[in-house]
This record gives sequence, structure tokens and C-alpha cells, in this order.
Amino acid sequence: MEKDSDSTLTSLDENTENLCDNPTRDNLAEGIVSLFQPIIDKLDDRVRSTRLAQQDLSEQLDSLIAQLRSIEDIQHTSPEFDTYVHKLINVKHKVTVIYSILQGAQDRLNRLHKQIEREKFKRRSILDSELSSPDTPTTPTS
Repeated sequence: MEKDSDSTLTSLDENTENLCDNPTRDNLAEGIVSLFQPIIDKLDDRVRSTRLAQQDLSEQLDSLIAQLRSIEDIQHTSPEFDTYVHKLINVKHKVTVIYSILQGAQDRLNRLHKQIEREKFKRRSILDSELSSPDTPTTPTS
């Protein structure tokens, strides 16, 4: 019977060095990054277009509110517009809240995109340094 000390398992510290030299792990990570990259880009574009549409809607609501107020000022009393102006102000507030939420989502997507780019650059530099390393033979010896 073998002793427990003869185990072939290695410690975490010993395996940490092997993480950079694992081509399967690098290929898997590169595959995951390439899988999510188009999705993140598409989501980023859609959030950006939605934010622009929300901003345009907000500007149009501001213009409409100004026009309704000028009509109200000309007629001096217009109770039917007052209710609609308040509704438009409430809608504008909701649009502003949605715009703020979209801005936060856009910021998170931008940070995620930057992290992906950093990870790609890091992996490429590791692969380049491994390929150009003089310790690894480039041609088999006979």
C-alpha cells in the first residue's frame, strides 16, 4: 500500500505556472471571446441607437411642450392643454430615466468591451512571446 505522500497531485502554486502554457485553455478562451464579441457589438450598437432615439424624442417633447405653452399663453386660459402638458412632462421624465438607464448599460458594455480587448491583447502577447522565445526549438533536430 502506498503512502499518501506519494500522491501525483500537485499544489495550486505548481499549477499556476502552467496556466499561461496551456494551449487548450488559450484556444477555449479565444473561442469564448470570439463567440461573445459579435453579440456585445450588436448589443452596443442597439443601445447606442436606442439612446439616440430617446434623446431625439426628448428634444421633440421639449419642443412640443414649448409650443403648447405658447398656445396656452396666447389663449390666456386653456385648461384642456394643462393636463396634456403635465402628461408630456411626465413622459419626458420617464424618457430621461430610461435614457439614464441606457447610459449605464452603455457604460457597462464599453467596460466589458475594453476588458475583452485587454484580454485579447494579453493572450496575443503571451503567444507571441512564447513563439519568439529562444528556449523553444522551432525546427526538429535529427
